[in-house]
Amino acid sequence: MSVPDQQRVLTFRMPSPRGLLPIVLILSLLMGPVPLSRAYESDQYSNRLEPISDSIDVLDLAVNEAISRIAADWDGPEDRRRFATEVWRELGGVFWVDRIERLAMTSPEIERLPQTRWDSIYSDAPFVASPIIFLFGVARTIKLAGSLTGTDKLGHFFSQGLKYYRSHLDGWSEDRIANRGRFNERWLFGRLTTSVYSNADLVANWEGYLFYRSLFEDGIIPGKSRIVQFSDGRAEVVRTFTWADHVNDFWDEALNPSYWNPMLERAMHSRLEAYCSVYLQDPLAWVSPCADELGERYALLGLRYAPENRLDQVCGACGAE
Repeated sequence: MSVPDQQRVLTFRMPSPRGLLPIVLILSLLMGPVPLSRAYESDQYSNRLEPISDSIDVLDLAVNEAISRIAADWDGPEDRRRFATEVWRELGGVFWVDRIERLAMTSPEIERLPQTRWDSIYSDAPFVASPIIFLFGVARTIKLAGSLTGTDKLGHFFSQGLKYYRSHLDGWSEDRIANRGRFNERWLFGRLTTSVYSNADLVANWEGYLFYRSLFEDGIIPGKSRIVQFSDGRAEVVRTFTWADHVNDFWDEALNPSYWNPMLERAMHSRLEAYCSVYLQDPLAWVSPCADELGERYALLGLRYAPENRLDQVCGACGAE
């Protein structure tokens, strides 16, 4: 079967953020040779209660259009590595900010929480504690499939997810693949550069890996078929993609908070307490009813749980006073 017609068609392709290249060069001078990959953090604490619309329609369409273009142009035998790489070229790319991430940051069709680069939960973090955050601020926050998440997670999904998937094709075990993410969060893309071990990054990486598998394998998304099938030298899209199959509360860094290095944690302690008046307006907005289930689902990933950085833990005593 073919993908149902969409109600509207986006006429643009993913923007190519060439303007960010000078920033990458400056970073390279400051920190040595850094691969073109994301090292941003995001903030789902600030302005959390502000209402914004869900971006799922726009971002579902962007992904489905990309997959459809690749399938329509396909000529040759089944080649999962090549097809997955083409998806990454359409939606990711060798830039500091992936194409779809840039779309989420700039599209007038996507609402973002009102947040400036410097007015965030990390705004008081000293340079020595987190040079990347100090220099570049934080990623923007959108609502996707009902969850608040940073635009940086879209880049994790497609770029880091592809690295995981290539390792899978090379015969790595899932534990070894998951360890790759743990290593990155401990070092270059996490605690070394930002003092942050982001549990939400690891979840987005893993869901990206599952997405690439679901392109070609039935049942990776429970109860759903593959997205693409090959026959007679052609590729056909047989199921639509939706972010709702992958995004959940553990993409939200207020519900699934990061672990912070001691120097950064000291700087953040008073900052967290400053959010208690907002927390008390709607305590249920700061906890996930699915936390136990999601914790079991992602047990393999080596998340470093930090409940002390969740506002129900920080502000519980404040509410009792």
